[in-house]
Amino acid sequence: MYTYNYFINDSEKVLLDDLFVDDANKQIITRLISEHRYFKQLNEYGLPIDNKMLLNVSQGCGKTYTVKAIASGLEKNLIVLNLSNILSGSINDITHSIKTVFNIAAKEKAVLFIDEFDEISKVRSVDVKDGDEMGRLVNTMIHLIDYYPDNALLICATDYSEFIEPSLLRCFDLSVTIRKPSPDLLDDYYDKLLSSFPASLRSIERMYSISFAQAKDHALAAVKKAMIDQIESR
Repeated sequence: MYTYNYFINDSEKVLLDDLFVDDANKQIITRLISEHRYFKQLNEYGLPIDNKMLLNVSQGCGKTYTVKAIASGLEKNLIVLNLSNILSGSINDITHSIKTVFNIAAKEKAVLFIDEFDEISKVRSVDVKDGDEMGRLVNTMIHLIDYYPDNALLICATDYSEFIEPSLLRCFDLSVTIRKPSPDLLDDYYDKLLSSFPASLRSIERMYSISFAQAKDHALAAVKKAMIDQIESR
């Protein structure tokens, strides 16, 4: 049995202005959202709409947050499928699960987010005896991606694009790479994160060369310590 998570944008909304990525990637994401906002007008002139994006994102660097920002910007429902959760059992069951999720997303004209996309290629290389069947699974995925409707959006994420077969990589219109943020970007993130606290709690020691998730954990721990120290010193 497959599993997927279904989010409604009203409760999971993320503003594009709150997305911390470099300018080049923000331009790509902004253009993608604009193309889908004006899908009808562009489609009338037969202009191609980019609707298949590969995210190369290091762990803790805002993968899910980025996807939610895109879905929120488009005011579309978001369907999340983690391939590692379904790549077990028979190939027929796996294929059926993937097709079912694709069909639901296409019908909803949703944003379909496939996490750990590299798992397909990894599984294919594990059992050589099942090479033909795994090849069929990869071909099924290629077919589903190629025929995913233009008025919906597919985003696949990986931190190991080198493991993905070239035939799958060629299916994507766009590729965005997000690695550990620069010091300037982390400073912007710290400023935003700390802005909701009193000025006396904002002067924390900042760490760099880390992911956004690590920066958040570090900053909040430092704020909590500073707050406790203030309370105990009264």
